[in-house]
Amino acid sequence: MDEEISIINSKTRTEKIKNFLLENKKLLISILVFLVLFLISIYSFQAYKNNQKELISDKYNNATTNIDKSDPSRIVSELKEVIDYRDSTYSPLALYFIIDNKLLNNQDEINELFDVLINKTSLEEEIKNLIIYKKALFNADNVNENQLLKILNPLINSQSVWKSHALYLMAEYFYSNNEEQKSKEFYNQILLTENANQDIIKEAQKRLNRDLSD
Repeated sequence: MDEEISIINSKTRTEKIKNFLLENKKLLISILVFLVLFLISIYSFQAYKNNQKELISDKYNNATTNIDKSDPSRIVSELKEVIDYRDSTYSPLALYFIIDNKLLNNQDEINELFDVLINKTSLEEEIKNLIIYKKALFNADNVNENQLLKILNPLINSQSVWKSHALYLMAEYFYSNNEEQKSKEFYNQILLTENANQDIIKEAQKRLNRDLSD
């Protein structure tokens, strides 16, 4: 008897499954098609990203190879294209190459390229903070106090590993301009920063003890 009931229940379940599949045939086909298209789109997008990365890499390498034999204006144009791709790897490298090789003399133009990286490129947070710090270094000799602070405030008001570097740059800026009290305040902030760079802490202490002691 139990065996017969079990067979009946099994047939009933099978019949219910069959009816469910028949009743929802269109819906199930639609879901299946969606899943296939979704997987294809993911694969296609990844293939596109890989191809794009290779294209950017080739453009960067072509621009930076045999620089002594190339037209600087052409190199700058190609590197600007690399920056405009907003690639997390090659766009920063392209800007650093321009700056290190003094290929552009226009400070405003270079700052615009910095802003493309900082504001429009998808970067890891600390990589972006490093670029902010590099922008401040690039501008430190040619801007006033408020302009330099505006650049560095995102670091100064954060817990970034680059915070102590930003504080040290401001401290040195004020020290070089004979504003000792402001300089001292920034050196002291370094000593109070939890994740401050140890080398920067030593330099700050040295400056405070040697040149700014009361």
